[in-house]
Amino acid sequence: MAGFIGLVVSFCVIVSININIEGDIMDIIITLNHIISVVFFLCYLYQLIYLLVGLFGKEKNQTAKKNHRYGVIVSARDEEKVVGLLIDSIKKQTYPEELIDVFVVADNCSDQTAKVAEAAGAKVYERKNPKKIGKGYALNFLFQKINKEYGYEAYDAFIVFDADNVIAPIYIEEMNKVFDSGYRIITSYRNSKNYGKNWISAGYSLWFLREARYLNKARMKLGTSCAVSGTGFLVSREIIQKNDGWVHHLLTEDIEFTTDNIIAGEKIGYCGKAVLYDEQPVKFGQSYRQRLRWAKGFYQVLRSYGRRLIQGVFSGSFGCYDMLMTIMPAMILTFLSIVINLVAFIGGWIAGISELSQLYWTVGRTLVTLYITFFFMGTVTTITEWKKIYCPNFKKILYLFSFPLFMLTYVPISIIALFVKVEWKHIDHDVATDVEHIQNFAEHE
Repeated sequence: MAGFIGLVVSFCVIVSININIEGDIMDIIITLNHIISVVFFLCYLYQLIYLLVGLFGKEKNQTAKKNHRYGVIVSARDEEKVVGLLIDSIKKQTYPEELIDVFVVADNCSDQTAKVAEAAGAKVYERKNPKKIGKGYALNFLFQKINKEYGYEAYDAFIVFDADNVIAPIYIEEMNKVFDSGYRIITSYRNSKNYGKNWISAGYSLWFLREARYLNKARMKLGTSCAVSGTGFLVSREIIQKNDGWVHHLLTEDIEFTTDNIIAGEKIGYCGKAVLYDEQPVKFGQSYRQRLRWAKGFYQVLRSYGRRLIQGVFSGSFGCYDMLMTIMPAMILTFLSIVINLVAFIGGWIAGISELSQLYWTVGRTLVTLYITFFFMGTVTTITEWKKIYCPNFKKILYLFSFPLFMLTYVPISIIALFVKVEWKHIDHDVATDVEHIQNFAEHE
């Protein structure tokens, strides 16, 4: 951090000394902004194809020759308000109940999570370890318990949920179809329990809806690898057995898990007919802490797996390229742009450069372009997923205008994550509702 501040100060001093070449400096800064914009566009140009496939591509109807046996895995920390409803939604599946076992790890809990989960019908294990904190450690603890008492071979695959989720009745039936077709890792359609609560929950929800339809659906249709996003995914017993549990412990264990498997040549599938409902933060402080962890986790994944991803790209793996674009260019290019413009602003102000108005115009135009881009993304997603967004219609429209602002707040969060230590912190969940009430109550909010 000190080196960064020193760089800013040094540049400002240089600018103040060389007042006579102010025009050239401003031209250079503006040119650099244009170059960054072009690089950004070229890196993500392929997602225009994803957009078209997401719009017009249809999911393949699949059937399963076999009903497989599943262990459902739930990591819960102080989730007594919601974990029972998740288990209840699992018990109400159209899939044969005798082929589903629910396991819950009550991780460092100080409430009645374990008792509630057990009363709902889950096999519960309590974990107390204040030093190793995070979902990855809890998952590995649970897998070790399952292996010791039942053996990994007791199940064909495991399905992982967060305690605040609830799932549609056909969820496991539909996931089984894709698993039976040969995919060893599958992600699903992530909807929201509380889309209409406020602009923050709507921002999260709209992004996850876009991710499902315009990233993972398109990837699946084009035959490349999808990406696991936090919760609602299936992993074959073979993969868990090979790793002897869960071995991914970075701050974003889902992105690490995805990256590691794509590098290994695994093709992750997607099941859009398997729908889960997830509770989103509604307070900016909670959102800040969560997205700070995500941003830091992305940097950790880049540091740990970046070299192998690049090697995969040069070996012809489009999945590696897609994953590299997910974790690297957006944050780095945004950070670089902010550094360049911040230095120019401060240096120009010290030097009294008269041409700063050009820079104001360039930066302003960039912000407006970003707003329009995010607004377009949100609008397309809202139109196509209209019937799947459970909140009053006027809120669906209202939150289109706040969605770009939500996305832009990620910029300072990503920059802060570069310089601060980040630890996993619990987020309270209290939206205790089932699928039927999510769909019916929303219209009467």
